[in-house]
Amino acid sequence: MAFIQESDKAEIRAQIGELSTEVKIIVFTQSANCQYCGEVQTILEEFSQVIDNVKLEKYDIEANPDVAQQYKVKRAPAIVIMGEKDHGIRYYGLPAGYEFVALMNAVRMVGQSNHELSPETVEQLSKLTKPVHIQVFVTPSCPYCPNAVTLSHQLAMASDLVTADAVEATEFPELAMQYNVRGVPRTVVSVGSSENDDHHFEGAMPEQYLIEELLKAVN
Repeated sequence: MAFIQESDKAEIRAQIGELSTEVKIIVFTQSANCQYCGEVQTILEEFSQVIDNVKLEKYDIEANPDVAQQYKVKRAPAIVIMGEKDHGIRYYGLPAGYEFVALMNAVRMVGQSNHELSPETVEQLSKLTKPVHIQVFVTPSCPYCPNAVTLSHQLAMASDLVTADAVEATEFPELAMQYNVRGVPRTVVSVGSSENDDHHFEGAMPEQYLIEELLKAVN
């Protein structure tokens, strides 16, 4: 059974629009201990056939450890969305339910080379002096999560010092436990090489407040 129905394809194309830059989607799966790896690969295969200018590459994280290391992917299923360069935009888990919107938003943003952030936010991002890793924990049934994910991905596209992961909390319970995820969206900001000294907050924040929280974490 197809994930993307024929009746939905026109709406998906309309939501994404014309892509001026080729978007490369790289999916990492593994044969064992990955409940939704097959579904993730299938939905991305169907998606890449719906949208022009989208190229799909598929790797097994265990069979291709060098490629996984190149993209700093340590777990599966993982999705890398990139254009002419890798902006550090990642999605871990099945982009189903509301999270399919986050996938479409990332492809549109990268393919149109437009992060859509305000000039004020871009100026604030220019003040960063250390690498920042954002993780947004989500679930497919959360209607507020796509906005939080999209904003984090916009920040990653706008700054070479920011990387942003969407993490489907129920698929990665060890990460959800590590970061004490009790509700979603929960955003975790780690600065530098540390993944333990983190700043976190709940809810889908407006752009202005998120950049304030980001700078607060750095400082």
